[in-house]
Amino acid sequence: MASGREKAYAYLKDTVLTDPAMQGEYLSEQEIADRIGVSRTPIREALLLLAAEDLVELVPKRGARVAPLSGREITELMELRGIVERYAAQQVIGAGGAPVPELAELLERQRALSGPEQAKEFIDVDHLFHSTLVSAVGNALLNRHYDGLRSRQVRAGVVALYNRQGRQEAVLDEHRAIVDALASGDAAAACAAIDSHLESTLKVLLAG
Repeated sequence: MASGREKAYAYLKDTVLTDPAMQGEYLSEQEIADRIGVSRTPIREALLLLAAEDLVELVPKRGARVAPLSGREITELMELRGIVERYAAQQVIGAGGAPVPELAELLERQRALSGPEQAKEFIDVDHLFHSTLVSAVGNALLNRHYDGLRSRQVRAGVVALYNRQGRQEAVLDEHRAIVDALASGDAAAACAAIDSHLESTLKVLLAG
């Protein structure tokens, strides 16, 4: 059974921090404690962990604030994702083990999700799409490194959907291009499709 701190940490990271309405807002420890049924102590402990990850700011006499992703953070996130995902595409194509059926299934799951009320689930599947490609390499250390980006990826993805009407449809098209390139065994095309997808996301996020 998860401890109070673990429960608070997971809730804050996966639910509160990924809510576009909460970006830049201060958090009420008591409200969060009441919502998930723990005392304020594990909430404070979880916030300290999140502050160490630069996901929240602890402001003296004000409390914890959800730190919005800066333009620099967003740019660096996309650069890092590009390095990892291009490498993954090259490796799985070279080994003849691209997870095309799994990615195609995830793409269909995304296609069934539409509208702002399903944005969070859409982005959860989005992250799973990309992490499935990375995990197909079979490098456990790479998987852990990539999974460490999950919270920022999900936050950025949800914000992007809210910033640009029609972004969901564009993501589906971009993911389809990645799947098609992997299926054809064309590493250069797969890397180009990954770059195009990340560049489009970056432009939406920086445009605000």
